[in-house]
Amino acid sequence: MTDDNGVSATAQPEPPEQVRILLSVPARELAAMFPAETRSALDELGEVVVVEPGRLADAAAFHAALSGVQVAITAWGFPTLDAARLADAPDLRFVMHAASSLRALASDDFWATGIPISQAGAAMAPAVAELSLAFTMSLLRRTQRTDHALRSGGDWWEAREVPRAREIRGSRIGVIGASRTGRQYIDLVTALRADVTVYDPYLPAGDPLHAMQRSLGDLLRECEVLALHAPATPETRGMLGTAELGLLRDGALVVNTARAELLDADALYAEVASGRLDAALDVFEIEPLDDRWRALPNALVTPHLGGATVESRRRAGLIVVDEIRRFLAGRPLQYALTRTDVERMG
Repeated sequence: MTDDNGVSATAQPEPPEQVRILLSVPARELAAMFPAETRSALDELGEVVVVEPGRLADAAAFHAALSGVQVAITAWGFPTLDAARLADAPDLRFVMHAASSLRALASDDFWATGIPISQAGAAMAPAVAELSLAFTMSLLRRTQRTDHALRSGGDWWEAREVPRAREIRGSRIGVIGASRTGRQYIDLVTALRADVTVYDPYLPAGDPLHAMQRSLGDLLRECEVLALHAPATPETRGMLGTAELGLLRDGALVVNTARAELLDADALYAEVASGRLDAALDVFEIEPLDDRWRALPNALVTPHLGGATVESRRRAGLIVVDEIRRFLAGRPLQYALTRTDVERMG
């Protein structure tokens, strides 16, 4: 039905205002997380504005970038969301962290707002678990020792005189932390017939891993490979010092793809430098790592890249898009976190 001027007499609803989405991911990761198909799916959800995290340190730049933004996609290097920055983002309704740890992002002021926050850490769990498995097998086969011997110009026959290699089948592996990554690592090594024990005082009732649970002391005394998959919290920081490492048997192997803070770095270095323990490490208290680790023939070191694979970055982008889609549709978020969750996760 129309009036005399040909205009509909039935009131038409105003079209919904388009959501403004800030995409703030380091340039080196942007294409990896958001290849064409994923970026297209993100663009369908709203007006996407791309600004690198490094450009947001300046208060004026932050204010300009967050103007009118309802959804912020954050990642490594994004400024802490404190009171001042939150005041510059009055329209912010949802934060989607494309990385894992929220320690540097969410302040007391942020939690007080009640703004929901989610993260894509689950995307990295398979990648970190695989690196932990690779470390485990490399240490068991003494790869780091023989590679170092040959690359440093050592004699072929002397390079063969390393402690005899071991197979993973039947190896006693102790896992500290039944985290997402820890559980995926456990699945991998049990599939290869390793004998696994677990220390995690927060295993929920009825969890099937209870059958593998040990006290920390018993796990350390029993295992041949110690794999760390716990978060860094006030409770776990420094949980493995001189006394605890001393419980490990001679020739034990230490794998850490979790958090450097779990270990007393000097105590571990002393054990590895003495030759009593071998270690494979992807995380360090000081990064870039100090030179002392580089020279040890029984240490395998990588530059904190455990979660960075082609597949993990693609998964992260897909999680980001799906969580924003859920938020906009009013559906429950799959990876939402509370302050208590973050404190437990480290």
